[in-house]
Amino acid sequence: MQAEKDAEFVGAALDAGLRAARFSLPPSSEEFAASIEPKNVPAVFRGVLKGSAALSRWDPLYGGLDYLLEKVGPDVAVEAMMSNTGHVFYGDLRSHERVSIPFSTFMQSCKSHLGHLNAASDSSKDKGTGKESTCSDKMCPASSENSEQLYLAQVSILNTESKDRCSLQVLKEDIQEPIFLKGKSFSSINFWMSRAHMRSSTHYDPHHNLLCVMAGCKKVTLWSPSASPFLYPMPVYGEASNHSCVSIEEPDYSSYTRAKYMKEYSERVILNCGDALFIPEGWYHQVDSDDLTIAINFWWKSRIMTEMLEHMDGYYLRRIMRRLVDTEMNKITQMGSFSHSERNGDFQSTDGLSGGQYFTPIKRHSGSQPFNKVTNSDTSDKKGAALQSLKPCTLQALYELMSLVHNSVEAVDQNDRAESASQDTSVCQSNERKKTAADDSSLLEKDPVAKIILPVEPLELRSMLLAMVHTFPRTLEGLVLNILGPTGAEILTRKFDEMDQGSTPEEQAEFYKIFYSAFGDQYAAMDALLNRKELFSFQVFQSVLDQYLRVCVERPS
Repeated sequence: MQAEKDAEFVGAALDAGLRAARFSLPPSSEEFAASIEPKNVPAVFRGVLKGSAALSRWDPLYGGLDYLLEKVGPDVAVEAMMSNTGHVFYGDLRSHERVSIPFSTFMQSCKSHLGHLNAASDSSKDKGTGKESTCSDKMCPASSENSEQLYLAQVSILNTESKDRCSLQVLKEDIQEPIFLKGKSFSSINFWMSRAHMRSSTHYDPHHNLLCVMAGCKKVTLWSPSASPFLYPMPVYGEASNHSCVSIEEPDYSSYTRAKYMKEYSERVILNCGDALFIPEGWYHQVDSDDLTIAINFWWKSRIMTEMLEHMDGYYLRRIMRRLVDTEMNKITQMGSFSHSERNGDFQSTDGLSGGQYFTPIKRHSGSQPFNKVTNSDTSDKKGAALQSLKPCTLQALYELMSLVHNSVEAVDQNDRAESASQDTSVCQSNERKKTAADDSSLLEKDPVAKIILPVEPLELRSMLLAMVHTFPRTLEGLVLNILGPTGAEILTRKFDEMDQGSTPEEQAEFYKIFYSAFGDQYAAMDALLNRKELFSFQVFQSVLDQYLRVCVERPS
C-alpha cells in the first residue's frame, strides 16, 4: 500500500493532452517559450539542476545545514508556518500561523532531527537506541513536538513585487536559473524547507511556477483547472480562495460528493534531487515532502496575464462565464443518455447522441393569424395511421410521456387543488431551486420528460409530436404547459433545431403550424418553453458558480 502511495500515478479520466511531459535533457529557452509554456500543461525536467552550486552546497547529508547556517548568518529572522493540524499545512489561515524565528534556530532543529535519523538508521536492528532529539528553550522557542510542525514556506530570496527586504537574499549567489528560463522576468524566487515529512493542502498559484528540488524528495499531485468541480475550491471572495476545501487526510465525501472522483483526474509525479517541475498558473497541486527536503521555486507572470488589459476584465469575466455555462449545458443535455426498454420502460445507458446548437429559437408561425385548432374531422382518419407509423421505441416513449401527464392529473385531483397544497408545492419548488447549485445530482436526472425525449431521434420525435397533436392534443398541451421541466424544455428546443437541419423551410413551417395548433393559447406554449429554457440556463449558471467559485446566488426577480 505504501509503495503504491509512493509511486507515480496517472488518473484514468485525465485527458492524454493534460499529462505532464517528461524531459531527460533541458530544452532551450526558445523551445520552452514556443512549445512548452504556451500549452499550459505541466512538464518534468529530470536532472536539470545537476552541477548547480546550490545542489552541492545545500545537501543536508553532506554538511549542507552547516553551510546554510554560516551563509545566512545567526541574526537573520525568517517567517515560518506552524501548523495546527500536525504535519499537514492547510491554506486556511485558521489552521496555521506565521511565526518569526531565527534561521539559525530552524537549522539547529534540522541538525538535531538529522542526528536522530542517523542514529535510528545505525540502530535499525535495535530501535530503542535512537536518542530523541531535543533543543533548549533558547535554541527553539517551540516544543520538540511543535518544531516538527514548522515549515519554511515561500521565504523570499528575490521578490520584485515587494519593496521589503528578502530574508534569504544572500542565497541567490548559489542559484543559477535553468537554461530554459533564461530571459524570464521573475516575480519571485523562494526557499522551501521541511524539517520532517509534511504535506501541503491542494491549491493553485496565480503565476507560472518552476519547482526545483535541491535536496530530498517531493511527491506532487496535479489537477488541471478544469478539475475544479471535483476539488471544491474555497469561495472566491475568501482569504484562501486558491485552496481546496477537501481534506487530503480524511476527505468528507458526504459533504463533497464529487471529490470521490478527484483522483481519476489527477497525476502524481515524483521529484528527486536535481529534478524540476513546471506547474502552469491555475493548476492545482498538492505536495508531500520527505524529511529535510529543500526546494526553490521561480514564479513569473504568464503571457496571457501580462497582456490582459484591466479595462477588459468585465468582458473577460462575462465571456468566460458564458463559455463555462455553455459547456455545462452541453454536458447535461448529452450526459447519461437513456434508451427505452421495450418491456418495462426502464432506462439504460447508451452512447452516440449529440446535442443541437445553443440558443435554439422558439419557432413562431409566420402568418398573422393564430394557428387553427385541430378538429375531430381533421384527425379522425389520421389517428390510427399516426400511431402505427411510430417505431416501437418511439411508441414506448409516447406512452411514458402520457403516463406522466395522467399521473400528474390524478395527483392534482386527489389533492382537490387545495390552496394549502398549492402553497406547499410553491414552497417546495422554491426550495428545490435554492438547493440546485448545492445538489450534485444531474439536472437531467430530476426531469423525467428530459430523460424520455433525450434518446429519441429528432425526426422520430417529430413524428411522435405530430401523432400526439392528431390523437392526444390535450395530453400534449398538458405536457408542455404543466409537466415539461427546464432541462426538458432545453432538450426539446434543441431537438427542434436538429429537425430543422434536416428539413426544408416549407416542412419546418408546416410542422410548427400543426404543433402549435394543439394549444388553446399558442403564445402561452411559447412562453412556457422560453421561461423554462431561461430557468435551465440559470440553474446551470448556479452550478457553474458553485463548482468553480463556490458562490451561491438567487435568481433575480
